[in-house]
Amino acid sequence: MNVTQITHHDLDGYGASTVVGTFVDVSRIVHVPRYSDVGPVVEAELKRLGKAPVPEMIVMTDLGLEPVAVTFIRNFAAMNGRRDAGTRHRLIVLDHHASSIDQMREQGLAPTLDAANPNLSRFDLSDSDTTVLIDADCCATRMAYEHRALYATREAADVADLEALVAAVDAVDLWKKDRATFIGGLSLDEVFWDNVSNLVPIGHPWHDRFVSALLSAVAGRLRTGATPSEIEASVGEIRKGIVDAFLADEATDDRSLTTRMRIARVLARSDLFRPLSDGTLMSFGLDSGMFQRVSDLIMETGKAKRVLNVQRTGSMSFRSNNETALDGARRFRGGGHRDAAGGKLTSGSAFSLADAIAQVEPVLNPPAPDPSASPFAALKNWKA
Repeated sequence: MNVTQITHHDLDGYGASTVVGTFVDVSRIVHVPRYSDVGPVVEAELKRLGKAPVPEMIVMTDLGLEPVAVTFIRNFAAMNGRRDAGTRHRLIVLDHHASSIDQMREQGLAPTLDAANPNLSRFDLSDSDTTVLIDADCCATRMAYEHRALYATREAADVADLEALVAAVDAVDLWKKDRATFIGGLSLDEVFWDNVSNLVPIGHPWHDRFVSALLSAVAGRLRTGATPSEIEASVGEIRKGIVDAFLADEATDDRSLTTRMRIARVLARSDLFRPLSDGTLMSFGLDSGMFQRVSDLIMETGKAKRVLNVQRTGSMSFRSNNETALDGARRFRGGGHRDAAGGKLTSGSAFSLADAIAQVEPVLNPPAPDPSASPFAALKNWKA
């Protein structure tokens, strides 16, 4: 069964995706940085699932159920009820926000307290393949671990490091400063934010593998008693070890380079960049330092003469080797150098690569005017 996970873009969200990926093969992970971005994501999923001929599984973790998410859950259950028994999808929602219970109530879905755990609320959607659990007393990472029977297709041989990860995330996400695992959770949170987007960006096949491997390795060191200072000092070594493993069979890999340089070479060969109609290659959410390296490698190979990166915040970076970067930036109220310039999306933000492309393309490459739309078109062939 194809499995998609939709999760929050924070330590708990990635902790949950690390746990889920341990027990089932996840085909696609969608990281949502802002709760306001949940709507477009779940609406697209509902349309896609409505057309999918075979059953799929959706696992939603740590999203905070705002009205649009609750509406999605209700619509999913209704859609599932109209499908043939052998083609029904599965939806598993694991959340820990107290406000989510209020949002469910507002749409007529009352909670039922679990007999074994009074902090756990269940919700009846009249669809046995839709499961919604909300537990405000633990983080989503712990919920994904404790309720893995809902989605798991395998067990893990050794879960010691995974349980250390769960304990650390649970302590820091709930801000339980009295727990012995809290200080380790703070270390883990620092490592996460320092590395989640600056090396392997969202959208590249390595992204979730890299972050999960990093979190798991740090959790393993916490389990054996490493201090926050020791964790901090070891991060570079851990990252290098992960990249060594990823590139073990890569004949062109040069281990004398830094980790960032080695990853830049991988990104330059990937399909992370999408072509616009004028040949500009565009990426989304790439770290500024990494973009500088990757764009140079791309242009060096002749794949493009101009490269563009758009951030979620709407900031834009143009690079070129034919003095067109500044021309592009000027279309977005920007400026800079001829081959290195920046601008800003008119809307101020973008939530995905597709959204960014939809905003950039018509401004960077506006369609040619339609002659027939001119008020003088009728006079073109008129003769006195």
